Amino acid sequence: MMYVAVRYYFCMQQEKSFEKSRMLSGELYIAQDQQLQHDSMRRRRILHEINHSAYDAFDERDRLFHELFAELGEGASIEPPFYCDYGSNIVIGKQFYANVDCIMLDVAPITIGDNVFFGPRVSLYTPYHPIDAPVRNEQLEGGRPITIGSNVWFGGSVVVCPGVTIGSDVVIGAGSVVVKDIPDHSIAVGNPCKVVRPITQEDREYWQSKADEYRRAKDSLK
Repeated sequence: MMYVAVRYYFCMQQEKSFEKSRMLSGELYIAQDQQLQHDSMRRRRILHEINHSAYDAFDERDRLFHELFAELGEGASIEPPFYCDYGSNIVIGKQFYANVDCIMLDVAPITIGDNVFFGPRVSLYTPYHPIDAPVRNEQLEGGRPITIGSNVWFGGSVVVCPGVTIGSDVVIGAGSVVVKDIPDHSIAVGNPCKVVRPITQEDREYWQSKADEYRRAKDSLK
């Protein structure tokens, strides 16, 4: 249901200005028109309030993040400071967590599933720029969407590049630069990021045993 709503939302967004329509469709555009500047100023206002809020203003930040994003699921938590291009092109599922200094450059849609956890300084970059310098110097740029499934963990300082899809049940090691799609049930690491092995039943049994040991230790204190 969430993804149907996401598609509908982004289709409606494309009915906006010429530049915004091209931006969201992944074509070259120039981020100078009135609509995009209005959207940028909206983002600046909200992020200023978020990043300058009191340390214990949890409810206020939650309200502001719901205003900023196209959709934010129940139980989501984002530590300030946080940065993005627009915010309105970001859809996030339930029980999301991002540690400090998260960056989401959303000139194209960013879609994140449920139970996704980010370490500090994770960056999602949808913008791309022409390799040809004269074209680039015309301020032309584009964007390609980033999609992340559910039950995903990113270590600190992970960078995800334009157009990448990361599956569900994935762990990305700290410092990785993800330039190609990562399949479900994978552990991936490196620059460029590559799958090093699948997540196996043996992994699940090991970590379930560790969790059971924790619960027994906690119960013993009662």
